[in-house]
Amino acid sequence: SMRGSVHWSSGTILDCQNERGQSIRVDWEDGPSPMQIFLQMIGACSIVDVVVGLKDRQFGKVWVDLDGQRREEYPRSFTEINMIYHVEGDVPEKLVRRTIEKSHEKYCSVSNSLDENIEINWDLVLHPR
Repeated sequence: SMRGSVHWSSGTILDCQNERGQSIRVDWEDGPSPMQIFLQMIGACSIVDVVVGLKDRQFGKVWVDLDGQRREEYPRSFTEINMIYHVEGDVPEKLVRRTIEKSHEKYCSVSNSLDENIEINWDLVLHPR
């Protein structure tokens, strides 16, 4: 199992801690909101899969630009997430695309924890070195 705790510190500050004592401070007014962090963690989880999938290849930077659409009414959950992956290097496009597909189908625990009605769209831009 995975454990954690979140403590309201003061004002708009939350201290989030995992079972190993590692922590993240969140300020919902002057920093990324919980929903912004959640969107970024979808990208972070999936990038792990891409980097691991390319481990035997020569590549440089890897990043993903994310755009999340949310409901206007409460709960203001995501309805659609658009992701543009960027990979620097001379890597086979087919391999990168297959790695991203596998991430969303099976390996990315964050995106696979989303409601199945949330539409996830993605594309890939390769940047030769």
